[in-house]
Amino acid sequence: MELNLSNTCNETDAWIWLSSFQPPFLALISILGVLGNSVVLCVFCLQRKPCSVADVYLGNLAAADLIMVLCLPFWTVTIAQGYQWNFGQLLCKVICTIISMNYYCSILFLLLVSVDRYLALAKPLKPSRLRSPRWAKRICVVIWTVGFMLSLPTLLFRRVGSFPDIGVDACYLKYPHPAWILRRNITTNLVGFLLPLPIISFCTFHVVRALKNRSFVIQPRVQTERKATQLVLTVLAVFLLCWTPFQLVRFLGTLDYFKLLPGCLWENILQISNELATYLGYSNSAINPFLYVIVGSHFRKRAQGVFQGVLLCSRRKSNSSVHLNVTVISKCSDSPKDNRITPLALRAVYPPIKPHMMCRSL
Repeated sequence: MELNLSNTCNETDAWIWLSSFQPPFLALISILGVLGNSVVLCVFCLQRKPCSVADVYLGNLAAADLIMVLCLPFWTVTIAQGYQWNFGQLLCKVICTIISMNYYCSILFLLLVSVDRYLALAKPLKPSRLRSPRWAKRICVVIWTVGFMLSLPTLLFRRVGSFPDIGVDACYLKYPHPAWILRRNITTNLVGFLLPLPIISFCTFHVVRALKNRSFVIQPRVQTERKATQLVLTVLAVFLLCWTPFQLVRFLGTLDYFKLLPGCLWENILQISNELATYLGYSNSAINPFLYVIVGSHFRKRAQGVFQGVLLCSRRKSNSSVHLNVTVISKCSDSPKDNRITPLALRAVYPPIKPHMMCRSL
């Protein structure tokens, strides 16, 4: 989502179309992403069973997606106003830093959940601290820190500047030297793709091979792990599908930095491709919650249990208020006989709660 400042070519039709396409698409991603990821986080936080290691990683992935889509409305408004930024320099830096962090944190969380599936299915008899929820939470703190450090140049070099020739005050990225663009592209390709991909591929290969072992899959514990693994593999595949074009465009940007593919047409294709690939990547944050519901049968059961628990708790509160009103009325009665509430009447007003209906304290 960059203002087209460096394009000296006169191919404006594509940019006009792109500017009209961006706001409604970003608004759609924002709405779906906020609703979907909020539901996912509610299920992970309010479920009765303790979170597994995979739940911790997927929950942090949903949190990263939620925070990112909450930042998109600012750019939706900005692009609709011709890239006029009206939210100040501080928000310009913070919002763009959060969006940059989303990709790094997401790929690293998926790397961790792939390793967890590998340890659960390919190495089930070898205990590891990595399969402890307590250690998983500590590792997530490290991942958030790493994501912030990798996005620190965005925080430092984003600024709001005036462009009199087009009449806007834009939030743009101004590096002190063009070599920073090369550093950004290489970091994105290496840390965000080339380094995690072999590890993810290795873990996925062994996980799939373990799932094909029939004598191993029939075990009850493995059946549960298999359901979680199917969801993880689907989320991973969709993530790579959404973000691989972005990685390819960044690599082509590196070639453009060395002027290996010069030309006005190439410049336009590269810049427009960068915008489209970025929006495809952003859409992944809105798609993930639907994958949990469609593919994750275990997640659907937990979501059903959470919502049933919320309904039971609200019913208990309603019944408690009715019981309180009956008690107050009985105390205000003039007749001593009216003060006695028989067990049958109390039972009719406030039905007993069976043990299995007790709400968990949330």
